[in-house]
Amino acid sequence: MAKIKEISFREYVHEVLKNAIYEPDHSLKIPGVAAEAPDLLGCFTQGENFEDARENLIDAIELWIMAGLKNGEKMPIVNGCYLAMSHKGSLVKSAKEEALG
Repeated sequence: MAKIKEISFREYVHEVLKNAIYEPDHSLKIPGVAAEAPDLLGCFTQGENFEDARENLIDAIELWIMAGLKNGEKMPIVNGCYLAMSHKGSLVKSAKEEALG
């Protein structure tokens, strides 16, 4: 069994970005770039260029995580890493706890 690593919020966002998908977006009159974080269901955005799309994706990832935590959702394991959280008084079961049973 692969070792699961506990990481900080910032490191978790970085791990999610490693798997990001960027594609040209021609759905609007002005071409742009669509960006998706496939590890986080429904987490996607766009920008005028790659840099804008990446910046917008970072914001979308952070918002996705914060909204999920606020709603008591567990965060998925990404690239063998899980988000370190304080469990004192928390009802959220971490991904590591879930994986270990």
